[in-house]
Amino acid sequence: MDLLDGAGVADPRLQAEVLLAHAIHCERSYFFAHPERELKEVEWIHYGRYLNDRMQGKPTQYITGNQEFYGRDFRVTPAVLIPRPETEHLVEAVLAALPNPARILDVGTGSGAIAITLALEAACHTVFATDISLKALKVATQNAFTRRAQIPFLNADLLTAIADQSLDAVVSNPPYVSSTDADLMQREVRDWEPHLALFAGATGLDIYRSLIPAAARVLKRGGLLAMEFGFGQAEALTALVSDWSGVEIKPDLAGIPRVLLCRKL
Repeated sequence: MDLLDGAGVADPRLQAEVLLAHAIHCERSYFFAHPERELKEVEWIHYGRYLNDRMQGKPTQYITGNQEFYGRDFRVTPAVLIPRPETEHLVEAVLAALPNPARILDVGTGSGAIAITLALEAACHTVFATDISLKALKVATQNAFTRRAQIPFLNADLLTAIADQSLDAVVSNPPYVSSTDADLMQREVRDWEPHLALFAGATGLDIYRSLIPAAARVLKRGGLLAMEFGFGQAEALTALVSDWSGVEIKPDLAGIPRVLLCRKL
């Protein structure tokens, strides 16, 4: 714990416990119940390597290879963005807005957490997903297989693989960080998570400018567009959907505007 604290790692005790549990292949509760348990030599070696990686800034999720999202564990690697709790609000908003069977596309799926969760939480929906990264799609495919979610994954830039107006909903947590904010980010994010999934030009809005008209092309009339966005982007993003109907902004638990919903006219 002191090593992690000295390296500026947040919540060093929790991080140390998670890494120790990973090193000995058990739940954290195990070593609280068995304080007499001594580590084997190989476990010390693994634990030392994990601590060193974490001290260098590598996110714990990339060391353990998993992250919880919507009550489920998902495999994550440096090829995909680590799913955030805030993104669960996007899933909840979509589920509430689509009570009937629907065809949903998750754009920029990454780990597949959004698409898989939507498919499992509402079995009446047909969900498929795209990503420009083949490495990300490999992770998403593994997650779908593990969770027994029937999701076709397409290697495509945004919605270029979709040819007709057949979708009831387009959902996306796209890159939305301004490239000028890189120096302000935590090193765990800036130095380790895929920049392709983080940055979107000087204003952070570049992907939205392509995604919104592309969604209008493939959605049915009245179809839903649901997107996550970053701090301070609500006004600019609302302006980009001025020709859509039913525009709603939903906050996260901290009260920060986080999700935009709108309907195709």
